[in-house]
Amino acid sequence: VTMEMKDSGSVVLTAYHPHSPARIPGVEQSFVQDIPASHSPTSRKSLSRCRRLNRMLSNESAPPAFSRSNSQASMDSTSMEDFWCEVESIKESREDGSEEAMLLEFKPADEGELEAEWLQDVGLSTLISGAEEEDGQALLSTLTRTQAAAVQKRYNTYTQTLRKKNKHTVRDVRDIFGTSDSSPTFETVPVSPVSSNGIQLPGQKPVWKSVSSKSCLDCGIDKGSPSITEELSYEVSFSESITVLPKTQEWPKSQRFKKEDSALPKFIVRKSRFGLTEVGDLSPEDMKKIRYLSLIELTAFYDALGVELKRNRVDRVRGRENGLFGVPLTVLLENDQKKVPGIKVPLIFQKLLLKLEETGLETEGILRVPGSASRVKNLHQELEAKFYEDTFDWDQVRNNDAAGLLKMFIRELPSPLFTVEYLPAFITLVEKISKIKLQLQALHLLIMLMPEANRDTAKAFLQFLKKVVANEGKNKMNLWNVSMIVAPNLFIYKGKRANQQEMQAAATTAHIVRLLIRYQDILWTVPSFLISQVRKMNEAAMNNSKRQLMFDKGVRKLLRRKTMERERPERPEGAVTFPPYLQSDIPEGVIRVYAPLHSKVSMAIQLNSQTKAKDILARFHCENSRGSSQNVRGQIQSLHEIGGNIGQHCLDPDAFMLDVYRANPQAEWVIKPKAS
Repeated sequence: VTMEMKDSGSVVLTAYHPHSPARIPGVEQSFVQDIPASHSPTSRKSLSRCRRLNRMLSNESAPPAFSRSNSQASMDSTSMEDFWCEVESIKESREDGSEEAMLLEFKPADEGELEAEWLQDVGLSTLISGAEEEDGQALLSTLTRTQAAAVQKRYNTYTQTLRKKNKHTVRDVRDIFGTSDSSPTFETVPVSPVSSNGIQLPGQKPVWKSVSSKSCLDCGIDKGSPSITEELSYEVSFSESITVLPKTQEWPKSQRFKKEDSALPKFIVRKSRFGLTEVGDLSPEDMKKIRYLSLIELTAFYDALGVELKRNRVDRVRGRENGLFGVPLTVLLENDQKKVPGIKVPLIFQKLLLKLEETGLETEGILRVPGSASRVKNLHQELEAKFYEDTFDWDQVRNNDAAGLLKMFIRELPSPLFTVEYLPAFITLVEKISKIKLQLQALHLLIMLMPEANRDTAKAFLQFLKKVVANEGKNKMNLWNVSMIVAPNLFIYKGKRANQQEMQAAATTAHIVRLLIRYQDILWTVPSFLISQVRKMNEAAMNNSKRQLMFDKGVRKLLRRKTMERERPERPEGAVTFPPYLQSDIPEGVIRVYAPLHSKVSMAIQLNSQTKAKDILARFHCENSRGSSQNVRGQIQSLHEIGGNIGQHCLDPDAFMLDVYRANPQAEWVIKPKAS
């Protein structure tokens, strides 16, 4: 079975309805037969309605907008039947009042407003306000050629619009950043490869480890995988890696992709000598800069492909300020953190996932077979009343009802889990980009763009879905089945044109979900070229601060009296204070590692070309195996790079320390538990 994608304005599903019903691989029984008899009347009604949708979309006499000749995606009707049945189930839950209807109102964009918002969202509000902000200057100094072109294009559009409207005098970017060319330009960094997780070292080329079972991040197919394996590079900006498209370039009129798991390619990301960095390994301040750079890079990436990056402009919808369902993730986490400090995923969401992981992974048709609507409604109300009092009885919850509550939680979020602003960009990456490798790179940047609460919650959800697929042999839910069920819950939001949108985006959103599930380990790894740019931003900001201090005579006089303080940079949050005798200068290639939770709190270590972070951890563990407390011995400790040109960075155990040291010689090295 294949899906055909044609390049037009939107995705329209057509389905073929054979005279003899075909079966979905791995799902031997019909949808009705899987449902308890007590609920079959409603389920039969839902099934007949979703089958009518399939027949309508495959009908030759359907309106032109949905005709087969205009379709962008065509598949066997049964292969999309789960999607439409899930859509009908969602509609029924809203009709019976178990879910609140909340519309997202879209704001029209005046000319130039989109560009102004984009400049603000990438941390370049200085170009709008005219203020000489150091952060904006530091960011501009790190941009690659394609990134700088993307910024300049939006800034030029913004200034031209303001001049037309004669609102006020627009300050030229040349006045702000001191450029002397006839048109606004931004200084760019070289396009040559940069060392992952570090700055570019003079004349240094990226060094790759030999391939072994642990030397690369492997995301592919567990069984029946294709023989060809593609390698993804994090060393160079995605947009710089795209071959220049000729002006006459046209996207293929149709692209086909198969729904079988084996149709997805196998990707690996080799670990460089700096290792790999997960999203949670960086400080919040540095992740904020990663988001700035990711939006610039995503825009440059789409520009290089000749694809428009569309964003929704939505009036903010205020959700409930207390409770469990229909509450913004940030509000939920703020309430939960009063109970469990540092928690990153809402407690109710974690509990629903835990319930399903403990008892539901082997349940046949889990996620697909709906629970009782009346039971789910009652459980919903009972959870709202008893969850935070710890009096709710989880043993009474059946697996299918727990799955229904999980999907309801996602649907009732005031803003979609993958953010309503960038939902058009998710759709576009499948509609307009044919190669899965390029789709994955665009998806990667979109994940980097997500707010922290959304990204952490999405990660927990996708990890659960991966476990569901891993139990396909017992639950009869393969990757495509799970993707079809989850897609309408994630991507059909409560907008004015929801019915039309859900028809257009059915096959597209299912494909996006399977990419998210299959390649999640890659998607939650921070591309090293972005980390390198963050390092350069921090260095540029420090240099700007130093130059300003040189012109402050009062500060210079004070610093002359305190020579030691003048030489030491400001200590970042999370750094550890040690006695002066531990802070003395140490020779080149020697680092002093601190372990404040161990009995031996400090150790000088001579680095060589083969010293890894895990070697240092092992040495400390050996030295402190007797003296440290039981709690410390039971914790998983990690080596952290703190300060210098990074805020805080939890290092990969396979990182080669001499390379990391050379990239950030001013850093401090601290062993402590990794943030959960």
